[in-house]
Amino acid sequence: MRFDPVVGATIADAYLAAPVRDPRAYAAYAALCRETVQQYHRLVGRVAFGGLGVAVRVVDEDPYADVESMVDDLRQRRLKVWASAASGNPHPYLSDGENDMFRAVHDAFGHAASGRGFDRHGEEAAWLKHSSMYSPLARRAMTTETRGQNCAQIFHFGDGCFPEQKAALLPRSFSDPRLVRIEAVGVELAVRC
Repeated sequence: MRFDPVVGATIADAYLAAPVRDPRAYAAYAALCRETVQQYHRLVGRVAFGGLGVAVRVVDEDPYADVESMVDDLRQRRLKVWASAASGNPHPYLSDGENDMFRAVHDAFGHAASGRGFDRHGEEAAWLKHSSMYSPLARRAMTTETRGQNCAQIFHFGDGCFPEQKAALLPRSFSDPRLVRIEAVGVELAVRC
């Protein structure tokens, strides 16, 4: 899967233009929180009761240089998540705990489930994979948190610099996976909106 840089730059521009706090986004963020907590309980829940039994540990430094290391940890039923509090970039809506839960489920059900890393192509694949686990309302906030923030980081700020976190909604077309066209290109796939 290859992510079209023109689409990425367009999403980045929309993210950067969005307000930090938009009360019209709060219903979507509330849905994101509820659905993330359910996913988190599935991730960490006991296997005997239908959970995956993963022990999540919140750490103060970015724990994974590549997706393979994360997948190896998940195979051993453990996952490290970079602490939201350690980033120095507080979320305007989510608590640090809620944001840490979101990071855990996104890493497990997005990156590890798609087997894709943290470059622009991997972030797009992780968004596409994980977005299917959210309702359309929650997916709007999830898209801002993943697709929007990652595009701003990748296409405007570069490695190591993260954009300010926001509680806003991007245009609806950016959060609809049905509008993503995946085209065969050699052995890779290109994603276009």
